[in-house]
This record gives sequence, C-alpha cells and structure tokens, in this order.
Amino acid sequence: MSKQLHRTLISWIGGNDLKAMGHEPAGPIWSTLKDIQFDAVHLLYAYPYEQVSPYITWLERHTDIAIDACEASLSSPVDFGEIYLAVEPYLAKLASTGTEISILLSPGTPAMQAVWILLGKTKFSAVFYQSSLEKGVERVKIPFELAAEFVPTVSDLSDDKLNALMDSQAPINAAFDNIVTQNPHIMLLKHQAQILAERNVPILLYGETGTGKELFARAIHNASSRSDKPFVALNCGAIPEELIDSTLFGHKKGAFTGAVSDRLGVFQQADGGSLLLDEFGELSPQSQVRLLRVLQEGRIVPVGSDKDLSVDVRIITATHRNLMDAVADGYFREDLFYRVAVGVLHLPPLRAREGDLSLLADMVLKAHGDQDSVFFGKKLSANAKKIILQHSWRGNVRELQSTLTRAALWSSGESITGSDMRQALFTMPERDPGLLNHDVSQGVDLNVLMGSLAAHYIKNAMAHTGQNKTKSARLLGLKSQQTLSNWIEKYGIE
Repeated sequence: MSKQLHRTLISWIGGNDLKAMGHEPAGPIWSTLKDIQFDAVHLLYAYPYEQVSPYITWLERHTDIAIDACEASLSSPVDFGEIYLAVEPYLAKLASTGTEISILLSPGTPAMQAVWILLGKTKFSAVFYQSSLEKGVERVKIPFELAAEFVPTVSDLSDDKLNALMDSQAPINAAFDNIVTQNPHIMLLKHQAQILAERNVPILLYGETGTGKELFARAIHNASSRSDKPFVALNCGAIPEELIDSTLFGHKKGAFTGAVSDRLGVFQQADGGSLLLDEFGELSPQSQVRLLRVLQEGRIVPVGSDKDLSVDVRIITATHRNLMDAVADGYFREDLFYRVAVGVLHLPPLRAREGDLSLLADMVLKAHGDQDSVFFGKKLSANAKKIILQHSWRGNVRELQSTLTRAALWSSGESITGSDMRQALFTMPERDPGLLNHDVSQGVDLNVLMGSLAAHYIKNAMAHTGQNKTKSARLLGLKSQQTLSNWIEKYGIE
C-alpha cells in the first residue's frame, strides 16, 4: 500500500474570517476545514496581532489539525511585490517537505489572490480551493497556463522601474500634444487652455482626482511666455497649518524652532514662472486670508523677516471641490474665489470621455513598453477592452494607469486577457450619499427616503423585540401596534 500524501492548506486570514468567528455562516477558512480533510494549516496575516490572536485561539479550539500562523509585514495589502516576497519563501519551504499544497483563494485582496495563482501555477504545483456562501467549498480549476519563465522576468523588474510606471505625475515637458483625446469636449478644453496660456491670468482647474489637472497645468505653463521659468506644484492639502506660511512664503534662519537656515517659499521658487496650488479648496480660512493679500499686492514677507519681497508668479489653482458651494457655505472666501477664478476649466471624469478609454489604454501600454522591455509589445484582447469599457473608473486616468500596470505585470503572453483585467481591477463599494446629502437639483423622492428611514429602524426594532409589534411600536415612539402596522403597509416593509 502506498503512503498517503501529507496535505497542507495555506491561506491568508481575511476580514470575513475575523468577522465570522463564533457565528454562522462560518468564514472561508473554517468552512473549508469542516468540508475538506487536511493534515496541517498554515495561515498568513497582515492584520494587527491583537485582532488575529483571538481568531487563531478560537480556530485551534475547534479543530484537531495543527495550525501554524505567521505575520506578514506588508505596508499595503495591494502591494504585489511585498505580497510576493512574503508568500514565495513560505511556499518554497512547504514544497521542500514534499507535502501537497492546497491554497484557499477566497480570503485576502485581489492582489493576494493574483500572487497565489501566479506562484501556484508556475513555481509550485498547488491545488486551489474557494469558499462562498452561494456554492460552499469547491475545488477551483484555473483554466489557463502561465509561463514559468515569466516569474524571474518580472522579479528582475526593479522597484524604481515599477514605481515609475505606476507614477501618474505629469511629465515635465508636458504639452497639449500629451493630452491624448478624440472626445470633442476635451478637444474644446485643450483649445481654451491654449488661449489661457497666452494670457497672464489666474486659472482655476476643476476635476475629480486623476482627471489630469496637473497635466493641463504643465501644458499651460509650457505653452506660455513663462515656459523658460520654473513651474512649481504644491499640494495644499498636505501642508500642516503651522507650516503653511513657511511653505508659501519662506522663512529666515531662527524664525522658529527647527528653522536652522533660510528657506525659499514656493512663491520665490516659482518667481517669473507658474505656481500650481493643487487641492486649493483644502486651505483653511486663515490661510486664505494670507494668500489673498499676496495675490492682491504681489508681495510676500518671509516668516521671521521684516522686509517684504516682490514676486511675479502666474497662479494656477486646482481642486475637486465645488468652490461656489464652499463660498455659499461660508467655508471659502468669496473675494479669493473671484481672484483665482478668471480662466476656469472643468475637466470631466474619464467615464464621461466617450471614445477615449481604448485610446488612453493603448497609450498607457505603449508608454510602459517604452520604459521597460518587460511590457514591450503588450496588447489588449477583445475581452480585456470590453471589461475596460464597462468599468466606471472612479479613479479616472490614475486608476486606469495603475490597473493596466497590474494586468500587464501578470499577463503571461503578449495579449492581456479578460482574466488578467478582472484580476487587476478593484471594485469599490458604492458611496451612500446619506439621507441629508442628496442633490436636490437632480430631484429627490421624499417617499423613498422616508421609506428607507422607516424600514431601517422598524426592522431593527422588530429584531430587538423578537418580532413583537407592541414593544416595537413603543420603542419607535408610535402610539400603537396598529400605527406600526400602518407604517409597515405604507412603505411596503417586509
């Protein structure tokens, strides 16, 4: 009789596992251990130990299988490189013992799942499982092969190169030709931006994160008479309030603790050129007052100095906030708004740029191939393009760029498949505007809103009282059980 092969399950500990501890339905790990027989379990976790320890203790009490849990030091659960470095040695150690490796794909991020599949289909021979409420625990057949020689090729890609590919900053030599489009609205915006570039007026750029505000700002600077002077970009939202004056206007040595030398502020650094104040809407009211004086007078006073200095700077501001709403709410100064909102450009989100998605995707892949041979010649399959066109791209061009980088990184051939794209995509939960934050200009249905509010609290009250209508009515401040029944009928609450 042949000796039975030792079987080991390896998995990340996921959020659903931690939430399901001691409850039904069980999390993916416990569900798998109940359904499939294993000789040992190896668990990796990136959560803090205090969160994971009770779960491991609970799991050990409910199974006789040996459990080995190991912390993986990750700065991000979607960093492919860190995940690879955490997982690969672990699998190599298991493989060296001759055990049959089984990988549970369900827990963890899409990046973690992608690394499991890459390694389990190339360097190590693994069996894959997944666990879901709909289908329970099942063995997974991965219906494609990956080239084993691809792994060392990707591992040769340096962190600097990969970070450069993921970096969505606008190129220093950005011009209007860098703004790739076949959308009529973007073409009109490019034309308007070129007109503004020729005039020395302040410019305000509106747009969601990732819509290309810095790309437009650099193109405007490079097309202006100031192109041979500095272009300086500052993220206003990243400056602590106590450092705003020093950052904007500079300081003298000894002006405050830590001021060990003179420092030029961004106005002096950009003198003669252009200054981009990104996330402009995040400036505090106090900072708005100080900035307004500089824009009105064209003069600054460094912190710790008693002399004012003249500066010649073209101001370009950028924000994702509706500054007119902020003015109406009293958060943003009306006089500062009119000072910067002379040439105003509204950059649309990627989902509104009809005809541009495929064009931009091809451009990103070509740029990747130009920067590193690992990505040279990568093309999108028909299914991959279909997935791109169907996705909402809430992160706009920045999300498109990072997603294509991930998909190209994991694709084993010249063609990026639909499967590669699905692995690379992140699906964010839809934002709930809340009962008090709906846009009235788009129309609201008060009956629907009232019904949602009633359903939420009535269901909670009924659950709390064991479906007792009399007690529930009392908890909800209603006169009687009949009143509660009327509400349930009116709003169709099940």
